[in-house]
Amino acid sequence: MTDVTGAPADVLHTLFHSDQGGHEQVVLCQDRATGLKAVIAIHSTALGPALGGTRFYPYASEAEAVADALNLARGMSYKNAMAGLDHGGGKAVIIGDPDIVKSEELLLAYGRFVASLGGRYVTACDVGTYVADMDVVARECRWTTGRSPENGGAGDSSVLTAFGVYQGMRASAQHLWGDPSLRGRLVGIAGVGKVGHHLVRHLREDGAEVVITDVREDAVRRILATHPDGGVTAVADTAALIRTEGLDIYAPCALGGALSDDTLPVLTAKVVCGAANNQLAHPGVEKDLADRGILYAPDYVVNAGGVIQVADELHGFDFERARAKAAKIYDTTLAIFARAKSDGIPPAAAADRIAEQRMAEARRSR
Repeated sequence: MTDVTGAPADVLHTLFHSDQGGHEQVVLCQDRATGLKAVIAIHSTALGPALGGTRFYPYASEAEAVADALNLARGMSYKNAMAGLDHGGGKAVIIGDPDIVKSEELLLAYGRFVASLGGRYVTACDVGTYVADMDVVARECRWTTGRSPENGGAGDSSVLTAFGVYQGMRASAQHLWGDPSLRGRLVGIAGVGKVGHHLVRHLREDGAEVVITDVREDAVRRILATHPDGGVTAVADTAALIRTEGLDIYAPCALGGALSDDTLPVLTAKVVCGAANNQLAHPGVEKDLADRGILYAPDYVVNAGGVIQVADELHGFDFERARAKAAKIYDTTLAIFARAKSDGIPPAAAADRIAEQRMAEARRSR
């Protein structure tokens, strides 16, 4: 079913009528010469210019791409609000297989579209885009972050993403066990790529025991070789990881949907705190976690170190300044747990309430 414009009716319903909509602006971009087809979604500028990455992905359909951009942009509004940033939420998606269609000319064309928004949207890296890509986009658009240090950027944002997740784990330990130290705790990490390998280092330095898994055997081998002291072990897959006896913390650091009706009943961990986005397969999972007595640190809160890092580029990047801001994820996570307890709701709902309150107050002050 389509409307009179030919746009999928379900997408328009999401945009204008559902709780997942409410976006300020959605821009469809096309440059036939380079093959560019992109969607830029601006959910909110209540706190400031929308900030969020550019995803380059071979979507099954244009409708799926638009829906993903809408969902991701909305999530960035909440993430940026909880990170204490003066930024709203936005996201862009480029449709296509980056290994096939990505080119310098296409990225330059995309940069011109972002620039045409006059700073309402600030872009960065995401799935399928990298620091080198942002360097190209920045040649046409000054509202580009995630650039290389040689081009005035912060470089790899996974460094502070991992640091923020570690702070979320410390807050979870403080809330549940009365001590932020992770010494002697057993932490399971699913996905030891860009973020996961930094997280392993933080945990080992804090004295935690770590068990890992990854679909890429070479990634697992690299981690084991880097930590040959026996404090890091590996299991075959995520199914084995979540069933590990004595697991204290489970850290999903790969794909979304890690917490589902299938995985939750067999999860042995007492805490879930990881870097992956959209960890809850559906909204009801947050209540199921609470009913099982599993403490959930909301993903968009604890994985905000990366967006804190790229946001700092706009002020002339200073790593120590950005790291100090990412360290506050510890306090923010504790505040969410306290709000959840006082309101009698799951932590994910508490985080949403706090973020919505900050955005509402910003709108009222205008």
